[in-house]
Amino acid sequence: MSDPTVRVGAIDCGTNSIRLLVADVDPATGALVDVRRRMEIVRLGHGVDRTGVIAPESMERTLAVTREYAAACRELGAVHVRFVATSASRDARNAADFIEGVRAAFVQHYGSEVSPEVVSGEEEAALSFAGATGGLAAQGVSGPYLVVDLGGGSTELVRGTDHVEAARSVDIGCVRMTERHLVSDPATDDEIAAATRDVDAALDVAESAVPIEGIATLVGLAGSVTTITAHLLGLTAYDPERVHLARSSPADMVAACDDLLAMPRAQRAALPYMHPGRVDVIGAGALVWRRVVERVVDRAGITEVVTSEHDILDGIALSAARRG
Repeated sequence: MSDPTVRVGAIDCGTNSIRLLVADVDPATGALVDVRRRMEIVRLGHGVDRTGVIAPESMERTLAVTREYAAACRELGAVHVRFVATSASRDARNAADFIEGVRAAFVQHYGSEVSPEVVSGEEEAALSFAGATGGLAAQGVSGPYLVVDLGGGSTELVRGTDHVEAARSVDIGCVRMTERHLVSDPATDDEIAAATRDVDAALDVAESAVPIEGIATLVGLAGSVTTITAHLLGLTAYDPERVHLARSSPADMVAACDDLLAMPRAQRAALPYMHPGRVDVIGAGALVWRRVVERVVDRAGITEVVTSEHDILDGIALSAARRG
């Protein structure tokens, strides 16, 4: 019998980071085995909230890594590749230049054209949900789930059990909130208060579309949440296996958020699990995540928070296999 798996490449290009997953996927079951995962902080969205354009140095950093990812997809034998670009590439006036740069990188280094897909917030949410919830039921983690993907420019809230029932993307992310509000080191009380008002207003909008009552499990995704979880666990080095499916009490999670928000950047930089590219934005990520956790506790009475290392990247890989 032939092997039902297909080897695919998935690239998630966000506001802060660009990530690669090459994986063997069974399109029928959704089972996914990693071949390679990689993440680089490139800050594609740096300043986009203020200027409306992707800065030349940010674009070049991102395209340099894209060329490396395209070469890796060729070397590892990925037969289908999907490149998904999120918030910064939706918002920038010069997004077309970026799209052309990605296309050229793949033609040169992969051998065929791959065009970045600037997905809507709704599709971003659906991909995140598919990636994050794929293995939860098998681990005894029950729905309905509220999956929260906390990115650099935007945050997606998605409710569902075996499929998306409601989703909303709002423009609160760790880079955007840092640039907009948390400019001091450490952030001042006034800056934190202003950011909190912004976050709460956005979560009100999200909650009007995504009901929180009756949620059984809150699942947090992406670099801010995984870093906060590493802090809560007191890791001596970042360990994705310890972080993935970690179950934490809401009180411990809120305390970890408060701790990171209050720290000066030099102290954050010294933490053994802190990626250098997250040092200056993790405070804003912690503020957003704290407000999400507190709201879900208030509305749904949850007693634990689950962190997932599986997210939109896994959803992109699964979609690439099924398309192929």
